[in-house]
Amino acid sequence: MNLDFPLILVAATFITGLIWAVDAVLWAPKRKQAAAAISAGGGGANTESVADTLKEPTLVEYAKSFFPVILAVLLLRSFLVEPFRIPSGSMMPTLLVGDFILVNKYAYGIRLPVLNQKVYDIDNPQRGDVVVFRFPKNPSVDYIKRVVGVPGDHIVYRDKTLFINDKKIAQVPAGTYIGVGSGLSMSGAEIRQEALGEVKHDILMVPRIRGVDADVVVPQGHYFVMGDNRDNSNDSRYWGFVPDENLVGRAFMIWMNWDSAAGGVGWERIGDSIE
Repeated sequence: MNLDFPLILVAATFITGLIWAVDAVLWAPKRKQAAAAISAGGGGANTESVADTLKEPTLVEYAKSFFPVILAVLLLRSFLVEPFRIPSGSMMPTLLVGDFILVNKYAYGIRLPVLNQKVYDIDNPQRGDVVVFRFPKNPSVDYIKRVVGVPGDHIVYRDKTLFINDKKIAQVPAGTYIGVGSGLSMSGAEIRQEALGEVKHDILMVPRIRGVDADVVVPQGHYFVMGDNRDNSNDSRYWGFVPDENLVGRAFMIWMNWDSAAGGVGWERIGDSIE
């Protein structure tokens, strides 16, 4: 079962905030009135009884403690930066299994949490951007791929060669890939360097795999995406386009790598930018 973490955060923020507000408006004044009545009794007014009467209920104490923290996490995760973990090798060699990445949530506009409704437009994905999006076939699952085609582009992928608007995208041989850890199975794949606009990146090709062709025109409001591990990626060649409303954000940095098959922390990857 997939947990809807944004929904949990919104619900927790609402509940703790509501408890705090109800206490401030209703319960706290009543406690103060009760304490004042005890003090007005005069004579042997019990200071300890007054303190006990004014004491906040445990539920209120927890709500007031957690509300600011949960609200801060909600705002940060919803509108600024969200962490993700790479579970597969579809973006090798750019991203490896076990990479923990940061995603810019406002790069393509500000969206409401849970509803995912864009309320402020900022920019659109460009060719070469590495984007996180909700999988069109199952929006509860997040995918990460590279944008290859933007609205209006004619995309042809034939014989493992990419053409954008009838222009062949050059692939420069860059050696043989040596995999480690969870990526060991990709050892021997060909590394090729490709450029999408100003973005230069490496891709992997496996000669023994035939590859999947495509010939499409990207509709308005949609994007054509592919994995850098071209022969081992479930992407737009198989299931179609990514709607703009499914975009989550642009991946920009690796903040941690943990691959138990490679011996644990990959220190050399920490802090790497994502191109």
